[in-house]
Formats: sequence, C-alpha cells, structure tokens
Amino acid sequence: MTESAPLLLWFREDLRLSDNPALRAALDAGAPIIPVYLHTPETDGRWTGGGASNWWLHHALADLKKQLEQKGSTLILRSGDHPKVLLEQLMTETGASGIHWNRRYLPHQVAIDTKIKADLPAESHRGSMLFEPGALKTKTGNTYKVFTPYYRAMQKLGDPAEPLSVPRSIPAPDAFPTSEDLESWNLLPTIGWDAEFGDHWDPTAAGAADHLNRFLDEAASEYGVDRDFPAKVGTSRLSPYLHFGQISPNTVWHEAQTVHNTEAYTRQLVWRDFARQMLFHYPHTDWEPLQEKYAAFPWETHPEWLEAWQKGQTGYPIVDAGMRELYATGWMHNRVRMIVASFLVKDLLISWREGALWFWDTLMDADLANNSLGWQWAAGCGADAAPYFRIFNPMTQSQKFDGSGAYIRRWVPELRELTDKWIHEPWNAPSPPADYPAPIVDHKEARDLALAALATLKDS
Repeated sequence: MTESAPLLLWFREDLRLSDNPALRAALDAGAPIIPVYLHTPETDGRWTGGGASNWWLHHALADLKKQLEQKGSTLILRSGDHPKVLLEQLMTETGASGIHWNRRYLPHQVAIDTKIKADLPAESHRGSMLFEPGALKTKTGNTYKVFTPYYRAMQKLGDPAEPLSVPRSIPAPDAFPTSEDLESWNLLPTIGWDAEFGDHWDPTAAGAADHLNRFLDEAASEYGVDRDFPAKVGTSRLSPYLHFGQISPNTVWHEAQTVHNTEAYTRQLVWRDFARQMLFHYPHTDWEPLQEKYAAFPWETHPEWLEAWQKGQTGYPIVDAGMRELYATGWMHNRVRMIVASFLVKDLLISWREGALWFWDTLMDADLANNSLGWQWAAGCGADAAPYFRIFNPMTQSQKFDGSGAYIRRWVPELRELTDKWIHEPWNAPSPPADYPAPIVDHKEARDLALAALATLKDS
C-alpha cells in the first residue's frame, strides 16, 4: 500500500504537544507528520533572540525532540536565512502535500507567514493567544488602546477554548529527512554570563507543568497581594514557558479556574493578549512610540550610567538587586522591572529603547510585544501608559515592597550587614559599605530634570 503524502508540522513559538491546534489538525488529516523547527535569525533582524532566550530555546528544542520520540516521531532541524526557502526544500525532499502551523503575531512574523501562505499549501491555527487580535473591537470598530476596556470586552466573550490533550502517538513517514544537529546552532552562551541558568530553571514542558502546579497550590489565591513583593514566591514565573509555547495560555487559564480567587492572575494573561494585539495593529511600536509626540523627547546619552544600570551598580539597592537578578537568572520580578525601567528613563533620561534592547538580550522571556509595551508604559509614550509625572522613587518603592531588605540582601551581598533602616539608603548609613557605589544621580534632582524634559512635550 502506498503511503499518503506527509504533512509538515512547523513548530515555532509552540514547543509543546499539549493543546497544540496545528498538531491536532495535522493528526485529523490522517497523513504521516514531519515535525520541523527552522532557525532563521536573519528574518528577525533586530529582534533575533538574545543570549538568555537562546539558552532556553536550546533546551526547549531538545525537550521537544525527546517528547516527539516518545510518540514515535522526531524533530527535524534546519537553518537558513529564509523560512520559505527551507520549507520549499523540505516539501521537495519529502513530497509533503502541505504545512500546518500555529499563528504568530509580531509584525515581521506576520509578513513572513503571509508570503508563505500565498505561495505554499499551508494552514494556520490559533495557538499562542486566548483570543485572536481581531476578536475585540470598540463599538466604533477600532482597536483598544487602553487595557481596562479591553479586559471588560474580553470578559463578555467568555472563557477561551478548552485545551487539547496530548496525542497518544504521532504517525511517522517511512523515512524522515536529514536533520541538523542542535549543538551546531551554538545557542548556548559561552562567555559573559553568570551562567548556571540551570540552577534556576527547568526549561522543559515538565518544568512548565511543575511551575504551574506549584503556583496554583501555593500562591495563586494570594497573587493579587503577594505579586508586588519580590522576596516572596508570589508569582507564577511562567513567562518563559509561555513565550516559548511550552505551555499554552488556554491551559494556564483553565487550570487557574480550579483555584479560588485567581482573577488577578488571569487578568495578566489578558494583558499578554493585549500586548500582542497592540503590536499587531500598530507594528511600528516595536521601536517607535505609540504617542508620536514622544519621538521628540530629549533623551540623553550617558554610556557610563547605562553600563552602571546594566551591571547593577547604580547605588540604588532595589535597582541594583533587580539588574543583578536579571543577569544571574535571565528573569526579574515584575514589580522590580517597573522600578528599574522608571529609573532608566526618568532618573537617567536614557531612552526606553536602550532598556528594551538590554532586556531583550538578558531575559529568558524576551517577548517583543510585552517588552515594547512595558518599556513604553514606563516611558509614558505607549498604550495605557503611566502619566508623564509618575516617577517611581526607588527608596520608597524599596521600603514598601522589600521592607526587610530580604530581596536586596540576596542579590546585593555588599549590603547584607546593614540594618533594615539603612539598607534602602546605604549612603546615609553611619558607616556606608566601602565596596558599594554611591548613587550615580540624586533622585530628587533627577526627578526635577525629568519633569522639565517632559514638560517640553506637554507645552508643544
């Protein structure tokens, strides 16, 4: 009996077998399936993955290959400049009759996928959002630019789709095409990293399930309160798993419904959708401000200040703790992300773009939509942005959310011997630590300068 023509299953930001609509559609077609992953950094330009996210990608792909082999299949790896060329080669080699994938929503990704669908037999599916970018519109048919109305509109749609189960097996062709070796892609960082990321993460689908279960069992019901305190285990830490698609937002949503009082958390899943639909409809906001007047903002250039911020040497303990946590683990607590972002753009008057680039290179969950939206929020130039006069005070933020200094002491060991009274303002201590830097700017003076700069935009 002649084998039917196989289908290509193109994995992208959905490195999982559970709740994978593209996989389910390919299975329903009844043909052999050839799973593939294409490494095409040239197509991503500026937004090619940074060192931390590449570390995660390496291990996520190794884990996906292992999962597929347990189902009687494997993962074919190919690299090049253009995914369309690679897909055409694979179709020629295998005689594949079509391609299935789950949709992506970043501007350059949409352009690539549109071109491929115009020239090749491909079917796309929803797999990385609770609802599609066009599912929610204002009464006048426009895109929501403010989160709260968007959230209220989403609530009227009801729950997202129930997650799909993992298949028992995946039909394989008589022979798979050749695959490149994952090690040859050199995704693992070799220098410049305090690099035992594995001490902090399990970058596998099982790790995603463990994080979710731990969060639901121990922290989810108190998330609305505990999420702001970086010394507590009050957040899910699922963002890298969601970014790489090792767990779906649908799965997280429905699992969270089994726990009392989790709306504050599921609201964050909706924020993730909101960020994607904003970038989908306003593609320039990956690098340009949504609010056009901010294009004229008088940003300053201070390379030595930027480096001090990147290395956690600003002299402000809560800022330095966050930046050191980021460099050591590839992740930073969300409250602290807001504090360090405000410090860069308001205290130092350094462009949000510099912060976005650094986060992109150092975050495991380097997600373009969330990253751009978050940085523009901090700078006051994006959707749902903080008012221009909202400037976080790093001392009061530290006192409010890390009162005992537990988070600071973990990441800034030079300050461990200070009392709670002085750990937030070590420069005022009777004997300031000699090995910790003095503040690179005076916050009060920096705040006045920021307000003056922002006032020029208001006046114009």
